[in-house]
Amino acid sequence: MKSIQIKNTITAIGLASFTIVAPLIIGSCASADRGTRINTPSSSKKQIAADSQMALNDLYEMNPKARRLGAKAKGVLVFPTIIKGGLMFGGMGGTGVLIRNDGTIKNYYETTGVSYGFQAGVQKYGYALFLMDQSAINALDHADGWELGSDPNIVVVDQGMAANLSTTTAHKGVYAYFFNQRGLMGGISLQGSKVTRIYPKN
Repeated sequence: MKSIQIKNTITAIGLASFTIVAPLIIGSCASADRGTRINTPSSSKKQIAADSQMALNDLYEMNPKARRLGAKAKGVLVFPTIIKGGLMFGGMGGTGVLIRNDGTIKNYYETTGVSYGFQAGVQKYGYALFLMDQSAINALDHADGWELGSDPNIVVVDQGMAANLSTTTAHKGVYAYFFNQRGLMGGISLQGSKVTRIYPKN
């Protein structure tokens, strides 16, 4: 019971840190970045879908192997812009969509998370999850959300992995690509991240 209380306290502090830092990030970028708009409560389905599709197209243009992987995937979960910030304790968040391999939109999602340890600053980035089998699709429908950092089936595709990745072997599990990293916080990961379905306004 005590350990649960400590964990809940850490989570609350992390979210509080993000609540303080995130408005500063959004305010400093609102005039120029399309990703800022999708992290606001007023974001529409149309806006979230358009920004997600544009981000995926940009990733495909820069990385042909990602395009080939997407053609084999059951779907690609795209979060165009994640905003992360913190002072010792941090939080992150963003919205996105699940895009079928025929280009249509299935559902809308948000990603959130907290982190703790030595960290300071703000960071913006996006990521895409290539869902290669039905079990990965099913994970999205979990009632309490999908805990990404604890899923052993997720493989983060770094430069070394990308060089050796082949669509003939990448047919199971989930492959994660990070893109458009900007900010002062150093490395990024899916540790502590959770994906939950949302129902934005039309």
